[in-house]
Amino acid sequence: MNETPTRLGTPYPGGDKFVAAPPAPPQPAESWKAPSFDTMDRLSRAVTARFTQGISPHALFDAWFDWASHLAYAPGRQLEIGLEAINAGAQLTRFMTRGASDHAELPFPPQPGDRRFSDPAWQKPPFSWWQQTFLAQEAWWKSATREVRGMTPKNVARVDFVARQLLDVWSPANIPWLNPVIIERTAKEQGANVVRGAANLQDDLWRALTMQPAPPADGLKVGVDLAITPGTVVYRNELMELIQYTPATASVVAEPVLIVPAWIMKYYVLDLSRHNSLVRYLVERGFTVFMVSWRNPSAEDSDVTFDAYRTQGVMAALDAVNAIVPDRKVHATGYCIGGTLLAIAAATMARDNDDRLATITLLAAQTDFSEAGELMLFVDESQIAFLEDTMWDQGVLDTKQMAGAFKILRSNDLVWSKMMREYMLGERDTVTDLTTWNADQTRLPYRMHSQYLRGLFLENRLTAGRYAVEGRVIALKDIEAPMFVIGTETDHIAPWRSVYKVQLFTDNDVTFVLTNGGHNAGILSEPGHRGRHYLTATRKRGDRYVDPDTWLSLATAADGSWWPAWASWLESRSDPERVPPPGIGAPSRGLVPLCGAPGIYVYQH
Repeated sequence: MNETPTRLGTPYPGGDKFVAAPPAPPQPAESWKAPSFDTMDRLSRAVTARFTQGISPHALFDAWFDWASHLAYAPGRQLEIGLEAINAGAQLTRFMTRGASDHAELPFPPQPGDRRFSDPAWQKPPFSWWQQTFLAQEAWWKSATREVRGMTPKNVARVDFVARQLLDVWSPANIPWLNPVIIERTAKEQGANVVRGAANLQDDLWRALTMQPAPPADGLKVGVDLAITPGTVVYRNELMELIQYTPATASVVAEPVLIVPAWIMKYYVLDLSRHNSLVRYLVERGFTVFMVSWRNPSAEDSDVTFDAYRTQGVMAALDAVNAIVPDRKVHATGYCIGGTLLAIAAATMARDNDDRLATITLLAAQTDFSEAGELMLFVDESQIAFLEDTMWDQGVLDTKQMAGAFKILRSNDLVWSKMMREYMLGERDTVTDLTTWNADQTRLPYRMHSQYLRGLFLENRLTAGRYAVEGRVIALKDIEAPMFVIGTETDHIAPWRSVYKVQLFTDNDVTFVLTNGGHNAGILSEPGHRGRHYLTATRKRGDRYVDPDTWLSLATAADGSWWPAWASWLESRSDPERVPPPGIGAPSRGLVPLCGAPGIYVYQH
């Protein structure tokens, strides 16, 4: 008799019975599982990070092992650096035997920008001997730590960087009895400078031990001397305030300017003093200017995401500007990480057919992070895990850890020279608007900074086609609004060649400007600033890509500030007819004036 075909536990079509499954075979007893001690591990790394300023010891060890192990199996390189040592010794001996009788040419001149030995006293024996001995060692170590075949490129750069940092500690400029400037000053003042320096050192040590902040700089105060362009806070949320600046002309450019600064520091670097305020310059040129002022996060904000800065920052500000200046497109400007965020927001808007941006200006802002300079030395899986555990413990990346990372990049100027000046010469740093701003530090939320480091620095998702916003990938090439992009010649945070790479990933019109100066000083390039110059060239839609070195040979050179060129560029992409200034805020739309500029978030410490 034919039986209805069946499968275990389920009737086939036409069947009316289930066939019971056979009993399951006996299972072994559940094995014992150890409890997780991951929290202990993270806490251990967090404690270690407090002593290493957030630098992973494993990352440093890995770099040195990579170099030493490859060098051990490179007898040719060993012979080469041995001969270089002999040659350096011979040049030093010749210089020392001739230097006392005539002005012999320095066999090891300081690198460009190295001001440690700029005083004329360093050119006389025996100080010139100490100087040349040190610079000879520096040159030899630079050669010795060159890439050995098989090393990873990041470890090559990391070993070179660490070797320089270690050598800098023993520079004769940092040893009082070998430094002619300190010796001369001590003799002239009969030791009074050392007494003052000892008092400075004692004061700083007690502040460090009691974890007290440095006293506020006398004479320069936010809202009194700094950030003083008249304006009004017209919008506030949990992440930022939006400042609308008071018009200074009877008529204004129809399209407003929205500035998105970095949240790593306070916004007022762009509204510093009366003479070098970019905001004031734009307002007096006839622009309606809006500025985002970021809130300084605390441990309670540890879960704030990177995308929250886009939605609650850029997009919320843009919505408010549109409410105050309706039916007009916006000239959007982003500085540093604020520019990176603006590029992400603009690409998202382009993907979603949101065409509210008239132009996009990026000030020393990177979109590709494959050549992100010496900051990349602190970014790998080990280092990010170390920082994440630090922030997990604290909820934020603390201001001291942020400042420590930037000081390491310029240790000669920001660490050793400063120590000699304050503790041996007895001189405290002169207070300037830029140093006051630089000391006004901010914190970074745990989740945001982790996402930023992983998504952009480590994995470079934005230009790799893997950066998703709200679950969908964005692409810079979707942006149609023209761009004005600024790079600075000596930028150690956003190297200009890295900033320039935006042209590889966009199809719009891009005007690129290279100005002299660094990450901050190059942007603070007001008209009349001595020694300023810049290069500029425009890539039109459809033009072929030009590499940075070729661009240098083709760009047009100009003396002075780039600010007027930018303002003219904005005006040429605006309605030619000027209009009456808009009102302050939009009360009918819920945007009532809240308080005067610079607001309240800028005062948070």
